[in-house]
Amino acid sequence: MTADLFSKTDQLDAATLDALVVRFEARGKHPAFANMLTEYLDAMQIAPAANVLDMGCGTGLVARAIARHSGFIGSVAGIDLSPHLVAAATRLAGEEGVNQRATFQCGDVRKLPFADASFDAVVAHTLLSHVPGPLAVLQEAARALKPGGTMAVFDGDYSSLTFDQPNEAKAKADDEALISTVVANPRLMGQMPRLLRDAGFELLASFAHVLAEVGTASFWLSGIETFRRLMPQAGAMTASEADAWAAGLRAASDAGVFFGRCNYHAFLARKST
Repeated sequence: MTADLFSKTDQLDAATLDALVVRFEARGKHPAFANMLTEYLDAMQIAPAANVLDMGCGTGLVARAIARHSGFIGSVAGIDLSPHLVAAATRLAGEEGVNQRATFQCGDVRKLPFADASFDAVVAHTLLSHVPGPLAVLQEAARALKPGGTMAVFDGDYSSLTFDQPNEAKAKADDEALISTVVANPRLMGQMPRLLRDAGFELLASFAHVLAEVGTASFWLSGIETFRRLMPQAGAMTASEADAWAAGLRAASDAGVFFGRCNYHAFLARKST
């Protein structure tokens, strides 16, 4: 049984949520991660006047990317479990000047507050690995999507998440502790073609990437700091153990011997008519 604190963002303290905001934004702006987002959004070919749903929007990274796309005059509705993250998303959209096209509200993606066939496109960006019962979420997305509408799912294959340490046995145990802290469904990406079919979607395309940093960490640095905060809260490590884990990885980066890796996948699917 996993703790997955990312599925409980409505229950976390403000300091932890502020750390998540920093992580989400730093991760989203990293060139490798930004390129993955651009790749699948471009492939979606979202119409200029489309109504789009961003499920589990977090800080609104995806919603803002769609809203600021050249020629986009439609609307993006973001929904997230955490009032803190919704407030951050609203603030950031205002700072970027896209708050007329991207709006955010609190809600449960398992029971969306939208009528049937309300949206032309739906995006679930780093959401489904964190929710219990991902098939039910996909089915709810299909309900809110117009027939023939497009669904995009992007997430990590967290069964591949690993950080090297000198002690191989400890590295394996620490990887498992981390995965239990940050994700509920570590093998979900391999299941996605079947789950999309079962939810009434036709798979159109998929994209796969390995995000590996060797020698020096940049993408993973903000993640390591966030994970250091989360693992003690999840009971996966003590605070001193998590501090030592993070310090060891930072030292490896400083020494040029860092290794961190996770695979990421995007799936594009069409709702059956």
